Amino acid sequence: MGREKRTKPQRMGEKLRRIRKALNLTMDEMIVRLDYPEIPLYRASITEYEKGRREPPSLILLQYARTANILVEIIIDDKLDLPENLLKNNKY
Repeated sequence: MGREKRTKPQRMGEKLRRIRKALNLTMDEMIVRLDYPEIPLYRASITEYEKGRREPPSLILLQYARTANILVEIIIDDKLDLPENLLKNNKY
């Protein structure tokens, strides 16, 4: 363990943005849809996540996955692609 930097998913931000866009949501609407009051979200948070500057907390990633009706693994794993039609998928 130590102080080495951990490997971060490179495509996560792109996937989070694609989820929001596929659902046709603004950043403010996405915040409402994520609905996690214990972790305050702001438009700046969503921007940072989508640009890959920050990683969302695990529970927010889980909410993204639930919102898109996909497994959280698809968001995290750079080797996996989002389903082409997020609105019609059934838990990949």
